[in-house]
Amino acid sequence: MRQTETDDKIQEKQAILIVDDSEMNRAILTDMLQEDYRTLEAENGVQAVELIRKYSDAIDLVLLDITMPEMDGFEVLAIMNKYHLIDNIPVIMISAERASSYMERAYELGVTDYISRPFDALIVRRRVENTLMLYAKQKRLVGLVADQVYEKERNNSMMVNILSHIVEFRNGESGLHVLHINTMTEILLQHLVEKTDKYPLTQEDIIRISTASALHDIGKISIPDEIINKSGRLTKEEFEIMKTHSAVGASMLSAITAYQNESFMKTAYEICRWHHERYDGKGYPDGLKGDEIPISAQIVSLADVYDALTSERCYKKAFSHETAINMIMNGECGAFNPLLLDCLLEVAGDIQRELAVNSPEREFQVHETVEQILKHKKLHGYGYSINQMRIEQAKKEFFFEHERTLVFDYSELTNVILFSNWGRRLLGLKKNQLDLRKESSLLQDQNTLEQIRAELAKTTPENPSIDLKIEIHAFGEMKEHRLVARTLWSDGEEALRVGVIGRAEEVFQLDERR
Repeated sequence: MRQTETDDKIQEKQAILIVDDSEMNRAILTDMLQEDYRTLEAENGVQAVELIRKYSDAIDLVLLDITMPEMDGFEVLAIMNKYHLIDNIPVIMISAERASSYMERAYELGVTDYISRPFDALIVRRRVENTLMLYAKQKRLVGLVADQVYEKERNNSMMVNILSHIVEFRNGESGLHVLHINTMTEILLQHLVEKTDKYPLTQEDIIRISTASALHDIGKISIPDEIINKSGRLTKEEFEIMKTHSAVGASMLSAITAYQNESFMKTAYEICRWHHERYDGKGYPDGLKGDEIPISAQIVSLADVYDALTSERCYKKAFSHETAINMIMNGECGAFNPLLLDCLLEVAGDIQRELAVNSPEREFQVHETVEQILKHKKLHGYGYSINQMRIEQAKKEFFFEHERTLVFDYSELTNVILFSNWGRRLLGLKKNQLDLRKESSLLQDQNTLEQIRAELAKTTPENPSIDLKIEIHAFGEMKEHRLVARTLWSDGEEALRVGVIGRAEEVFQLDERR
């Protein structure tokens, strides 16, 4: 296994991996290409797979022989397909085998071209150039589409959350209520689908319900201030007015006729109208009973009650986590689906930990965002969206600027990793953002990086988190850190990993004499 350039220089030009058991053939191809490209060499399939895994972000093309010892070219292609490496790294097969069966199998395994020996230098260069140009255009198009889809989804989610926060802000409640409902809804739904197949929910359904949960109380915007912010107990007449918010919220959504066929709108309607229904039929507005109540509304109803109990309101003090769970289980807040109550008990600890992550700083940022919207509520259309995007970016920058731990946000779509200011200083970097396709060598601890990648490769949409101890250079000294990270996945039947977020904190050893 030989590299014609050092690791840090591989990134300067497009890199081509030449895989052939013949040293002479590798030398010929290297001579043809080295003027315009960086080249790596492998003498068999095993070495090729090792290099592809190690430099998957840096290798732009593979020239692959078929007949080789230890592992042949078809086996290499099978591995590249298994790990989806061939999706991003084009392969040109170069072989003396001319049988149509070989060519057919190679194309079935995903090669972009097949060159037979003996080959002409001009043909090889042209086909390499054309393949690289084709893939570069394809990557740009995929990147543009991915960016547009991501931006649309991000804006939709952002606008839902902003609108719901406005309702909470007017209600005099913590802006974290919406975030808590979203988090708790997702935790309960994930556990529900693991526990039973009674409700056939996909990951797409879970994300849609969790997002739509933010709109559960949108109808409260119609309730008079003197009722919604009353510090004492509501009268019977006032309570009847308060109860109208669920039907009013559903009516508001029904009035948006342009999106009535959208699954998100249908889910939001279910949650708005029926999140105060109870399993025994004693809820409102329609007195639905049992599974007449959509599972989306059942879940949000349970999350809403828990957060109402554990949050301080103008009319009550906050109950502890344990007290709230006991009150719900004892039926003091109405009847709930027994299956969901089992789920609540089983994930109660997870819920308490996850909700504790929402710090006072996060709440402060939510209120700041809402206040800015209320001050600039006359903004419309494009200018309004741009304003919200700037606010969202400002929030992210705030946390990355003030967090005193190594925090990172990595995008699989762009191969860009963003570090917090503290993380940048800790790692000795000159900037917060690195393009790992070109700048991974700036990270000193390559072995640790490979260790992290290996652990991330084991994650799934169902088990997205890792928690491990790593050794990294921190302010110039090798120190042990605890890394906690979560992989982010796309929706759909074939989920793809789209990013990673995480943080690393130094592990302080206690003095053994204590």
